[in-house]
Amino acid sequence: MSDSGKLILVPTPIGNLEDITLRAINVLKEADMILAEDTRVSSKLLHHLEIEKKLTAHHKFNEHKTVNSLVSRLQQGNKIAMISDAGTPGISDPGFLLVRACVENNIDVECLPGATALIPALAVSGLPTEKFVFEGFLPQKKGRQKRLLQLAEEPRTIVFYESPYRLVKALTQFSEFFGSDRRAAVCRELTKLYEEVKRGTVTELAEYYTANPPKGEIVIVVEGVSKK
Repeated sequence: MSDSGKLILVPTPIGNLEDITLRAINVLKEADMILAEDTRVSSKLLHHLEIEKKLTAHHKFNEHKTVNSLVSRLQQGNKIAMISDAGTPGISDPGFLLVRACVENNIDVECLPGATALIPALAVSGLPTEKFVFEGFLPQKKGRQKRLLQLAEEPRTIVFYESPYRLVKALTQFSEFFGSDRRAAVCRELTKLYEEVKRGTVTELAEYYTANPPKGEIVIVVEGVSKK
């Protein structure tokens, strides 16, 4: 056990397992405890890395109940690593509640640099990258239209995460709220074998994915409103 406790957020690959960093591997090996969003998913990664450690589930369904006990363990001097299924914990993934509790209790929090889907998608989109806003997942029902109305006047490039089952709906709504000629890029399965980037107007992309139902993890990058 370490002399002083610390929570370390460890990004994990979004697809290609070679994207794990050497530093991340060392942190996972040395941690007193590893929190995982889905232990079944993360156990495959640890097996690949030849790390034999028990994983503790920490996800949106139990994080409210476990925060206090985790803070107590950190205060006792444990170093706890947190990973999500893919990417950086806390970014459209569990993590915020525990980080906030650590800050409130003066517990050190560190985040390693590493994989996240939004930056590669933004970089390959062909849309302006100097200023952007990350929206993550839109509300599925309540508040969705209100948020789209607000974003219709956003001048910065907008980055969304979306389910393949809701992609066409999202693109169709972008056409309705943002205008049918608004440019966008749909980045699918980044870093994986079947990585795909499709660019065009939101209307063109909606038509394409209506005819070609998508699979996998999806990032949508949409240009901001033009200020003429």
